[in-house]
Amino acid sequence: MKTKEFLNALRDNQHLDLVFSYNNGHEISPGYHITEVKNILIDSVDCGGKTDQWRETVIQLWESPNQKEKEAPMTGLKALGILNKVDRLRPMDLEAELKFEYGNQRFHTAHLAVANLEQKDRKLIVSLREVPADCKAKSECGVPEPAAVAADACCDPGSGCC
Repeated sequence: MKTKEFLNALRDNQHLDLVFSYNNGHEISPGYHITEVKNILIDSVDCGGKTDQWRETVIQLWESPNQKEKEAPMTGLKALGILNKVDRLRPMDLEAELKFEYGNQRFHTAHLAVANLEQKDRKLIVSLREVPADCKAKSECGVPEPAAVAADACCDPGSGCC
């Protein structure tokens, strides 16, 4: 998801509670804070010697121990206010990929991508997913691409996916 898509979703849903879920349905406690917004330029070289550059916006979420019992999370309006303030101080690249940084005692700190946005029961639910590491230069490094598995064969014995 691009930064501008998330900001547009907040603008369109200012009155909704902003809820973040991760790791197959666990929710970040309603007392979370947006503690930092990072405008990151990644300038990389992969294992095949190819250079690349891209930008990411990383929004750090933190669960305050003092507000774990808070009943309602911030609204889209409050989050939008925070991000607008950030944008005035350090303009965000609206075309940058958006990630969220989060971790707690039960879940390792990670950069998470947006898997889905859903409006439900006066909430804007942002479902986050982990992005696994991958080799970008598989052919140069001799790493075979995984064989495609038919959807209906996924858990059949010998399918290779279970």
